Amino acid sequence: MSIKPILIHPDPRLKTAADPVADISDELQKLAEDMLDTMYHAPGIGLAAPQIGILQRLIVLDCAKDEGTPPKPYAMFNPEVVWESDDKNIHEEGCLSIPETYAEVTRPAEVVVRWTDPSGEPQEDRFAGLWATCVQHEIDHLNGKLFIDYLSPLKRQLITRKMKKLKRDRARDSW
Repeated sequence: MSIKPILIHPDPRLKTAADPVADISDELQKLAEDMLDTMYHAPGIGLAAPQIGILQRLIVLDCAKDEGTPPKPYAMFNPEVVWESDDKNIHEEGCLSIPETYAEVTRPAEVVVRWTDPSGEPQEDRFAGLWATCVQHEIDHLNGKLFIDYLSPLKRQLITRKMKKLKRDRARDSW
C-alpha cells in the first residue's frame, strides 16, 4: 500500500489534459491500486491520476458509502462518456485537490462510460446519481477541468485565493 500526496489547487498539472494510456503495464496496475488506497485514506470517493501529478488518463472511484455496503472500487483507464441523459442533476461537489470546499454543480443525471479495466478488457456501464456525478467529475480532471470551473468567476477567484492561503499555511507548518 502506498499513499500518494494529493496536489492542491492551484497547480498547473491540475489544469493540464492527461495523455491516453497506450499499454496497461504492471506499473500502471500498481498505480491504480495505490490511487484507490490514497482515495480511501483521504477519504474520498474518486481520484484522478493528475491529482497525484501523473498526467495519464486513469481514474478510480468508489461511491458505495452506506454503512454495511461492501466497497465497489473501479479503476478506469481512458474513460470516456459515450452517452449522457438530457435530465440534469444538481449535486454538491467537493474535491480532494480543493479541500473543505463544496459547491453545487449541474451535470447530466445519467451517463454511459466506456473504459479499459486494469486487466486490459474493454468495459462499458451506465451510471446514475452520485456515481454519475463522480465519474464525470473525475473524467473532467483528465481534461484539465475542475469542478470550480462550473462556478462564476468571482466564486472561482475566492476559492483559488483560499487554496493559495491553505498551501502557504501548510508549507509554513511543515517547517
